[in-house]
Amino acid sequence: MTPQEVDKYLAYLYVSVPDLRQRIAIIARKNIGQAYKLNLLGEFPFEIHDNLPMYSLTHSDCLVFAEHTYAMALSKSWDEFFWTLQRIRYKDGQIGVVTRNHYTEVDWNVNNAWLLKDISGGFAADKIASYDITVDRAKFLREQHHTMTNIPVQASREAYVKAGQVNAVLNQLQAGDFVNVVSDKEGYQSITHVGLVVIDADGKRNFLNSSDPQVKEESFDAFVARTNERTKNSKLAHPRKLIGFKFLRLRDDIVIPPSISLPRPNADKPVIR
Repeated sequence: MTPQEVDKYLAYLYVSVPDLRQRIAIIARKNIGQAYKLNLLGEFPFEIHDNLPMYSLTHSDCLVFAEHTYAMALSKSWDEFFWTLQRIRYKDGQIGVVTRNHYTEVDWNVNNAWLLKDISGGFAADKIASYDITVDRAKFLREQHHTMTNIPVQASREAYVKAGQVNAVLNQLQAGDFVNVVSDKEGYQSITHVGLVVIDADGKRNFLNSSDPQVKEESFDAFVARTNERTKNSKLAHPRKLIGFKFLRLRDDIVIPPSISLPRPNADKPVIR
């Protein structure tokens, strides 16, 4: 679609499908088959450290797919979509490479707590485990984006559902839940992939995600098998290994907070969904 077509479609969908979770599933499935492309978005023209655009309607990576889907489902026009997308992508909606939600555990999930809450620690004790992660944003920004900051190192402990136990919790998941894939590489655990929960006509919970070569809907069993096979066939000395999943649940009453960078289009206050 063109932005003009998206504008008309979102207005139609917002009225015809009042349930947010249903809109998320509809929009997500419209992207099945969309080509995967890594390192897709940037801040241009707000920042000129690269020339990557602020949205894409033709390609996605795993996070771009999830962010675009949520932003479109929350919006009833192109202007609202673009505004909401930046509110999701950046801390306080402040556009910039420093304020972009680079780390899923301690940036994206935390700064989007107005939209989703982490339910990973709420499952039965035998189904879950935890890992410790230390994030040095200053080092990352210096090495990857040649940007100097004095952001302190942060440590966090994260709960997750063990990969071998995911089938035992699937019936507790809801459409629109945010899925974080947790991997281990040489003893370092972190989130390496994301996607969405959708429910098929038979009531089965599936994983809808963007990964090479395109957006696909698959069972969690199929995703686990595919990921394990890739690890098995990897030529790397220490390939990443899938160890589990984090799950985040949409809040019942979502209030989109103000954005520092951009005024909300056609409104003076956040909208309650």
